[in-house]
Amino acid sequence: MGTSNGSSRTDFILLGFSDRPQLEHIISAVVFIFYIITLVGNTTIILVSYLDSQLHTPMYFFLSNLSFVDLCYTTSIIPQMLVNLWGPKKSITYGGCVLQFFFALDLGATECLLLAVMAYDRYAAVCQPLHYTVIMHPELCQKMVLIAWLGGLGSALILCSLTLKLPRCGHREVDNFFCEMPALIKMACVYSKVIEVVVFALGVVFLLVPLSLILISYGVITQAVMRIKSAARWRKILNTCGSHLTVVSLFYGTIIYMYMKPHTSTSQDEGKFLTLFYTIVTPSLNPLIYTLRNKDVKSAVKRILWINKNGQQSHELNVKIRV
Repeated sequence: MGTSNGSSRTDFILLGFSDRPQLEHIISAVVFIFYIITLVGNTTIILVSYLDSQLHTPMYFFLSNLSFVDLCYTTSIIPQMLVNLWGPKKSITYGGCVLQFFFALDLGATECLLLAVMAYDRYAAVCQPLHYTVIMHPELCQKMVLIAWLGGLGSALILCSLTLKLPRCGHREVDNFFCEMPALIKMACVYSKVIEVVVFALGVVFLLVPLSLILISYGVITQAVMRIKSAARWRKILNTCGSHLTVVSLFYGTIIYMYMKPHTSTSQDEGKFLTLFYTIVTPSLNPLIYTLRNKDVKSAVKRILWINKNGQQSHELNVKIRV
């Protein structure tokens, strides 16, 4: 069916790595492994944060939201990608492409804002420890998370509406493994200065401003840490803040490189592998980074497993007594 702007609402072809068929099986295996890690790791963080009362704190409330974002983000992309890598067809429906595009923008922007919120939480915990519970009260935490989600939704609606209105002149091939904005813009048969300006403006709002706030927060945190004399507290702060900084570096580094540079300065192959990194690898590393460096999460997992084990043993004992 044709549209007024000359775009054809038929299936799109996701080229992905079809120009390198020898790599497709390797890439599919790597993607599948990382997807399983992402599912297990992020689901574990959400469940542990919910089940363990000692983790009912602002930090783990934000971390649970971050894990949920990563779960949704990868699930909106990877299943379709694996189907295309494993099967002969590389197509995706118009509706599926629109949904992929929308959720990638929405969840990506939400994660940008959530990471900034988490940096503020660490600032309040380290620099205002006596007033932390007053500053980071539950109502404020919920409002900040809501703003992050609504901000991501708003940016996605703006960019989706502008990008999908571009005439494609019958072009159906998306030169990437999912419907991402740079690839969809390249499909257009006209140049849009408006989209370029809007993308740059939203990039400043959702990338550079949050990153600046994160860096400022950690600059103040660094000054506070240098004055701490307790070695145990110093190590604990470094563990929690170090985990967050690692995630920030991985996420913001690749995203800024992809979206804030002129599209013509990045080769298509380079763009695909960078997209693969922040789409597949980063969400799987987040739970590993937070759990490996965080004793609270490890202890919570052990407590939950111990409670479940004892509960099962008690149940078996009661059954034997009744018998």
